[in-house]
Amino acid sequence: MAVTAPPSAPRPPAAASRTGAAAVTAALLLLLAALAAADITQGTAAVGAPEVLKALTGRAEPSDASVVVASRLPRMAAGLLVGAVLGIAGAALQAVSRNVLASPDTLAVNAGSYLALGLAAVTGVSLPLLASSGIAFAGGVTAAAVVLGLSGLGAGTVRLVLAGSALTLGLTAVTEGLLLLFPEQTEGLYQWNQGSIAQNGFGGVLSVLPLAVIGLAGLLLLSRRIDTLALGDEAARGLGVPVRATRVASVALAALLSAAAVTLAGPIGFVGLCAPALVRPLARRIRPFARARAGLPLAGLAGAVLVLGSDVALRAAVPPDVAVAVPTGVATSLAGAVFLVVLATRVRDAGRTAAEDRLRIRSRTAFLAATAVLVALLAAVAVAAVLLGDSKLLLGDVANWAQGRAGRAVGFVLDTRVPRVVAALLAGAALALAGTLVQAVTRNPLAEPGVLGVSGGAALGAVLLVTTVPLAGSWSIAGAAFAGAAASSLLVFGLAARGGFRQNRLVLVGFGAATGSAALIGLLIVLTDPFNATKALTWLSGSTYGRSLPDAVPLAVVLAVGLALAAVRRTELDLVSLDEDTPRLLGLGLSRARLGFLVLAVLLSATAVAAAGTIGFVGLVAPHAARALVGRRHARVLPVAVLLGAVLVCTADLVGRTVIAPAQLGAGLMTAVIGTPYFLHLLVRSRR
Repeated sequence: MAVTAPPSAPRPPAAASRTGAAAVTAALLLLLAALAAADITQGTAAVGAPEVLKALTGRAEPSDASVVVASRLPRMAAGLLVGAVLGIAGAALQAVSRNVLASPDTLAVNAGSYLALGLAAVTGVSLPLLASSGIAFAGGVTAAAVVLGLSGLGAGTVRLVLAGSALTLGLTAVTEGLLLLFPEQTEGLYQWNQGSIAQNGFGGVLSVLPLAVIGLAGLLLLSRRIDTLALGDEAARGLGVPVRATRVASVALAALLSAAAVTLAGPIGFVGLCAPALVRPLARRIRPFARARAGLPLAGLAGAVLVLGSDVALRAAVPPDVAVAVPTGVATSLAGAVFLVVLATRVRDAGRTAAEDRLRIRSRTAFLAATAVLVALLAAVAVAAVLLGDSKLLLGDVANWAQGRAGRAVGFVLDTRVPRVVAALLAGAALALAGTLVQAVTRNPLAEPGVLGVSGGAALGAVLLVTTVPLAGSWSIAGAAFAGAAASSLLVFGLAARGGFRQNRLVLVGFGAATGSAALIGLLIVLTDPFNATKALTWLSGSTYGRSLPDAVPLAVVLAVGLALAAVRRTELDLVSLDEDTPRLLGLGLSRARLGFLVLAVLLSATAVAAAGTIGFVGLVAPHAARALVGRRHARVLPVAVLLGAVLVCTADLVGRTVIAPAQLGAGLMTAVIGTPYFLHLLVRSRR
């Protein structure tokens, strides 16, 4: 399951290695100097290279000198520092975990820091920069410890990505809930989370520089032990290296470096993933770079080149007044998404990422009993959702409203509440059905539309329309969401199909697509006007707020068609979920059946996102629970999963509306909080 490297070439002579190492280092330093020079000449002010040169030599006009000294030089210095520490942190994490996808992003370090700083912001206490670094460090190292503990060090590429992305979703959901509940205290935190190296003076850079020096010095002191870990745990113990202590210390120092970068510039995505990957081929050919003492600083240089290069390219590609509002982290996240997709096409897949579901056989009585209980539970939840909220109603009020005899106050409440309940029920059912189809087609028990980037593509399409055409109708939003989901799905399933939907490739491409979609959504929200930004952020939290019955019509139509098709083709779904050979032996066109089920799943996911926003993990939890209750036959799994999905989302929407009323939390935030522990539990169970 791990990404394996090709056989290493014969090592060159030591003298040639030293010469090559010096040449490569000099080339990187020259490139970095050129990028730094270009970076300080870019900006909104009319201060070009001649004015910058005069400012550096003390002969410039006061206004030009102020721009250079207070803004451009600090920005360039921040880019150098952030890129260097993230590159070093990523290289250290990959070395101690023996996993080429370990980084501050995939280990949820950034998400943990984001949540920790969000909690600090809610208190309203103004903290100095170093105190903020300490808080970010605590959150980041805690998240990294959880991911490494759940995934297992060196246990495989996909398990690490799954654990990290799941925890990231859960932590980010909690943080976004804080942003919605405490908008004044957390003002600007969302924009900060996109990552920007813009600075006002050298104060921030000078404050976090000691942390960077401490982190790098500590890793260099541990470099010999880190090199020994590459031989394997048993070999390292045989050489007297304390394996656990070395790993803990290395992860803590890498988290300290990441916290310094996060505090200074916000999360700059995927530099810690891409920088070590860029220098890894050099380490195979040049002997000194294979050792941590030289490899870590080289990764730092590559990280600095990535950050400054992204900043220079961004400012060169778009007008200066637009570039100043675009976070650097968006550009690096897009580059990281492309890197993941490219890496996925080269993954050597050694098998499945999770344990197969055992063949469960349940009696017809168990199926009928489970269905009856779920129908009763669904009715109870739906009634409670209609009656409860910021104002409580009685069944008689609902009866009068249905007959058109309710008062104005009751009518207003039910006119807004009933469509929300309908949207939640339909969205939950559609997402559960989509998850069931995707898990059957890919034969991956951890697959679901959110993890595979389908929901992210739908969200990107819908947010693009919401932010550019605020008065767009429900059918238009549904169409935009389907277009985004279709584009994402073509990428994910198209590349995955080349390898027979092997699990590593599917998950990595899906994670890359989800990352790219999230970066573009963040860019749209940052660039749009405040009203549309709030609307989009609320919608992304999976809120049914403001929904009307016409908004639910497209979803109702698609769900009805999807249920009918899935029921008619239930036998084909059973065969597709078995293996590659059985369907062909029975005369089933496997590729055509796969394509049909995937198109249906994409359509269901897109319309659910359009109707109720981004709601994660329903497509994972509902099919799993359904198979546990009634076995693996889809004639029974489909109705049970649909009922479970509807109950889960409606309950999440009800809890979000009532627990902290009159304030509200989106159903997507609630399902993420519920689904993340369940997802991580599945990973732990599959390890056993």
